[in-house]
Amino acid sequence: MDQKKLSLLLKAVIIGVVLCALLVYAFIIPSYGKMLIVEGGPGFEKFYTPWLVVFWITALPVLAGMALAWIIASNIGKGRSFCMQNAKLLKAIAILAACDAGFFFIANAVMLLLNMNHPGYVLLSLLPCFAGAAICIICAALSHYTYKAALLQEQSDLTI
Repeated sequence: MDQKKLSLLLKAVIIGVVLCALLVYAFIIPSYGKMLIVEGGPGFEKFYTPWLVVFWITALPVLAGMALAWIIASNIGKGRSFCMQNAKLLKAIAILAACDAGFFFIANAVMLLLNMNHPGYVLLSLLPCFAGAAICIICAALSHYTYKAALLQEQSDLTI
C-alpha cells in the first residue's frame, strides 16, 4: 500500500471516529443520562448537568487529538511519515490522552466525594481511564520511534 492510499485510509478512520464521538457525546450520553436520572428517582435531577458538563469537557481532548491525527495523516500522504512534526504531534496526542484520562478519573473522584456518584460507577470509569492511559503510552512510544527515525533520515539526507 502506498502512502497516499494509507493517508486516505487513515483519514477515513479519523472521520469515522469523529462521527462516532459526536454521536456519543451529543446524543447517547445526554439521552442515557436522562434515562438514568428518571429511573433514579426524585432528587437526582441536579446531578444531570454537572455530569453532562464533565462528559462534554472530556470530548475536547478527543476531538483535538483527532485534529492532530488528521495532520499526521496528511503528512503521511505527502511522503513525510518520519518527520519531527509527526513526532511532536504524536507527543501532543499522548499528552491529551493522559490529561483526558486524568481529568475523568479526578472528576469521578470529586463527584463521589460530593455524593453525586456511586462507587460502582467510579470502578466502571477506570475502563476509559485505562484506555486513555494505553493510548497515551502507545502515542508516546510512536513519538519516540518517529523522532528516532526522523533523526536517522536527516543524517541519511546529509550523507548523500
